[in-house]
Amino acid sequence: MERRNLRMTLSYDGTDFLGWERQAEGRTVQGVVEAALAELHDHPVDVSVAGRTDSGVHALGQVINFRPEASVPDERCP
Repeated sequence: MERRNLRMTLSYDGTDFLGWERQAEGRTVQGVVEAALAELHDHPVDVSVAGRTDSGVHALGQVINFRPEASVPDERCP
């Protein structure tokens, strides 16, 4: 197993978000995604995004990438 740079494609309804980028106050898509990935991987995960959305904007096919600290088995990566 090797440490991988992973890509994920997201779609979401942005109605209840203050946009993509993490902010000190308020719910953002980046904040929710990073929190979910941190819980899944048992460590903080920073994500990079190809483009950002503003408050209330929806996304279809938005691409992010991240690199978890732990290796991911080959069978879990297509």
